Amino acid sequence: MVPKPQNAAVQSVTHRPLPPLPKLRVRRPNKPETNPCLGIMSSVLGCWASSGKTAAAQGCAQLEQKLRQCMDAPRDNNPKKNNINYHLSRMYPNIVGPHKRK
Repeated sequence: MVPKPQNAAVQSVTHRPLPPLPKLRVRRPNKPETNPCLGIMSSVLGCWASSGKTAAAQGCAQLEQKLRQCMDAPRDNNPKKNNINYHLSRMYPNIVGPHKRK
């Protein structure tokens, strides 16, 4: 550790305030969901890679069955839309606080 000289003044860094936001908003809140079977599929592929072709039918059968069940499961075609932007627009006046009208 280097000792500081006694006469050295501490320089304060001044930060400019951020410009005001016209509104709070999350970009693209409705991202598509990842495939729920992706983890099981990677496990099956890892099992096949590690066991080779001869033992793949015996050791990986249970994982393959789980993958089949996951792929055959029904999917929701109408995903629920995210309502974060609605709540942010409601809360924005409370976050910004009172301001003067011109």
